[in-house]
Amino acid sequence: MRLFGLLPLAGAALLLLGMTGGVQPTVTREAFDSMLSARNVSGCEGGAFYTYDAFLAAANASVFPGFGTTGDDKTRRRELAAFFGQTSFVTTGYCYVKAVNRASAPYYGRGPIQLTTEDNYRLAGRALGLDLLRYPDLVSTDPVVAFKTAIWFWMTAAAPSPSCHAVMTGGWTPSAQDRDAGLLPGYGMTTYILNGGTECNRTSQAAQDRVNNYYKKYCDILRVGYGNNTFCQNDELAQPPSSSLHPPPPPPPGTPGGQ
Repeated sequence: MRLFGLLPLAGAALLLLGMTGGVQPTVTREAFDSMLSARNVSGCEGGAFYTYDAFLAAANASVFPGFGTTGDDKTRRRELAAFFGQTSFVTTGYCYVKAVNRASAPYYGRGPIQLTTEDNYRLAGRALGLDLLRYPDLVSTDPVVAFKTAIWFWMTAAAPSPSCHAVMTGGWTPSAQDRDAGLLPGYGMTTYILNGGTECNRTSQAAQDRVNNYYKKYCDILRVGYGNNTFCQNDELAQPPSSSLHPPPPPPPGTPGGQ
């Protein structure tokens, strides 16, 4: 079993000192609309669903302290670019609200993170105070709930993996075993956490290019550098236990696919 090193709690607490003002200063309405422009392409269900106001309501909820507000300005911008990069990849630029393949009904992929599996619906519902086991369609009919489930998944660690939030904000330090396995801080590690068994191998280079294209595009929009280790390129990495994602559906005509 791999060991994922964590910063001492005192150090993590120091990172939270920068939490103030919510995410609005980092992701303005103009930036949001620019990043997620593909959701308005004809045939996309996400246009009227994934709204800026719904994102703000979810992101600034008290249940998610530190999301997009941890660390210095560059750290905040990079985390939000990473969040939107990964969620754009699985929704084809926020085009899709529901998974095309719904074989795992009723707990098929929904929302920005394409939340799947009974366990994840139960755990997300428990964290948010919602009965998502009984009402899973809340994730595809209430945009605030949809964004909350995505942020919950982003912020929550599932051992032995760290959370994506910790990776992007300096709250995770890789152990020697992690480094030997090619697990390093950066956007590439979030790809490993979310869908490593599919994306982090040499046969998935095209998919990694797409997920990185989204991230780099959003970093450019938010005017921040990409940071180190944007790819995960170890074909021996196993699927992490925290993964709930599936390869994204094919983009409808006219969507940029992250290009």
